[in-house]
Order: sequence, then structure tokens, then C-alpha cells
Amino acid sequence: MSQVLLDKPPAPKPSASPAAPAAPGPSAPTDARSAAELAARHGLTVSGARPSLPAYVRQLWHRRHFITAFATAKLTAQYSQAKLGQLWQIMTPLLNAAVYYFIFGVLMNTKHGVPDYVPFLVTGVFVFTFTQQSVMAGTRAISGSLGLVRALHFPRASLPLSYCLQQLQQLLFSLCALVAILLAFGVPPAASWLLAIPALALQFTFNAGLALVMARLGAKTPDIAQLMPFVLRTWMYASGVMWSIDTVLKDRHLPHALTVLLEANPAAVYIDLMRFALIDSFDASRLPAHVWAWAVGWAVLAGVGGFIYFWKAEETYGRG
Repeated sequence: MSQVLLDKPPAPKPSASPAAPAAPGPSAPTDARSAAELAARHGLTVSGARPSLPAYVRQLWHRRHFITAFATAKLTAQYSQAKLGQLWQIMTPLLNAAVYYFIFGVLMNTKHGVPDYVPFLVTGVFVFTFTQQSVMAGTRAISGSLGLVRALHFPRASLPLSYCLQQLQQLLFSLCALVAILLAFGVPPAASWLLAIPALALQFTFNAGLALVMARLGAKTPDIAQLMPFVLRTWMYASGVMWSIDTVLKDRHLPHALTVLLEANPAAVYIDLMRFALIDSFDASRLPAHVWAWAVGWAVLAGVGGFIYFWKAEETYGRG
């Protein structure tokens, strides 16, 4: 008996041509609206996005009470663990001035040819300390407050500005001791003391701009905070804090470029203005030419330029 084998016909091979794309269903987003357009339609904005410059200024103005309260709280807490408390706000710059007087005034005899050397020195120390501490505080303003920056949404410029305001408040405490020193060394009160107000206002603007610049740099590279004490110490020695710039320039024939650099040094400019305002023996003949123009120029350049420079990186602070 013969056996018949029945084979199945071969299965058809798949077509080599690509399948046609499926037509979009009714649930697919066929309209041209993007996610950004949908968000804008419903009033949503990007979290942490940089606002426009005018809007940023308005935000800072609306938070002016926070800036003031934060500065005052930091100032109050600064010496809360010390037994002498807030007296250290005055004693610290006074002790620094005493050390500088012994080293520079006595040992190096920089007081020679400088009338009222003690008021001259103390004024320089207090005014430069204002700039020095503002820059140091600004360098750590963002990197040292990452918890606050990441937890809350607010204009980040509030932090360096509040630290500068804190240093201004501390300087005002120190000026009380400075007035006592001036009176003790026979410097009489005068109407020129009122010039200290615009001088301090210009210096505060300069300090704030510089602190904003350093806050952005310090937020990206925290190691800058370790380098700044050496930079600031060098800056202090070149700013005529312990010695008279005009006396040195009269006795030596220095290159003109170096003379202009010493006279236009912003720290020296603000120190000279405060000495001119408070010390009667520091008259106009000891001021460099165009000193008020230098003071306004440095304040505008640092204040406006530093603010814009900080604002441009607003959305990057606290990330990464």
C-alpha cells in the first residue's frame, strides 16, 4: 500500500517594502501647539527662569524688607556667642588699628610727616574694612547659603546686597568709636563731616557691585573664598591705609602710570574722601585731582556692571 505525503504550501514571504506610517489617531497631538505654548496658555512659567532686568529690579524692591531684616539678623547673631557681644563690632577694627599703628607707625615710622596720624590711621582701617568685609561676605553669599537658595524662590541678589548692608551697619557702629577718637585727639566737629554721607553712599554702591561680582564667581568656584584674603591684604597695602599716598608721591619720582594707579585706586579714593570729611588737617591739597569724579565713576561702574553681571547668571545659582 502506497503512502501519500501531503506537504503544506510554503508560507508567503514578507514584503520588502516598508510599511506605510499609520495615520494619527484622534488622541495624538496633531495641532502645532508645543509644550511651551500650552504652558503659556495656562499661565505657567519655567521655574527659576531669569526675569527681565526691570522685573528683577522690581522683585528686589518688593523684598527690601527681607533684605534689611536679614542683614540685621546676621549682624545681631554675629557675636551672639561672645561674652562682650556687640562690643566686638567696635573692638575688632580698633585692635587692628592698634596693631597697624605699632608696626607701621612706630616701627616703620610711616607717621612721619602725617599730622593727626592716629585719626588718619583709624579712618583708613575702618573704611577699608568696610570694603574688605563686603567683598568677603559677597564671595560666600551664594555658596554659603545653598540650602536657602535651593529651598525658596527669590531674587538671588538679595543675599549679597543684604551682606553689604550688614557691613554698612557694622561700619556705623565703628564710626561712633571713630568720632570719639577724633574728639580725643583734638579734631573739632565741622560742617565737612556731612560729606561723609555721600562718600559712604558711593562706597556702599561700589562695595555692593563688587560683592555681586564675587558672589557669582564664588558660586561657580568656591575656592575663590580661600584666595581672596591674600588679594585683599595686598590691596590694603596699596591703598594708603597705614601710610600717606600724597607724601610718598612727593618724595619720590615714580612713573606717571604708577602715580595714576595709586591715586585712582577705588579703596584709596573712598578713604581719602572720608579723611577729607572728618579730619581738618587733611585738606583739599592732599586729595588727588578729580577725586569726586573717580568716586562716582567707580560706584557707577561697579554698581551697575556688577548688578548686570550677577543678573545674567540668575537661573544658574544653586544648581549643579
